[in-house]
Amino acid sequence: MKHEARIKSFGQHLKKIRAEKGMSQQELADRANIAKQTIYRIENAQFAVTLDVLLALSEGLEMPLKDLMDFPILPTT
Repeated sequence: MKHEARIKSFGQHLKKIRAEKGMSQQELADRANIAKQTIYRIENAQFAVTLDVLLALSEGLEMPLKDLMDFPILPTT
């Protein structure tokens, strides 16, 4: 992947938001109308999300897309 650190950072950011909202991966998947496996793959940096999935996540989390995309980039090790 071209932007591995950013993909990993976004996955951790998504997991944190989901946990803060008290949602399981399945609940977020149901609300966003995407597969639970997709949530798992995003949170574990195995999948680079598309705009379509980002919009679905934003709706499922009931937050603006710009807030979902406001995440710190972790340093590479």
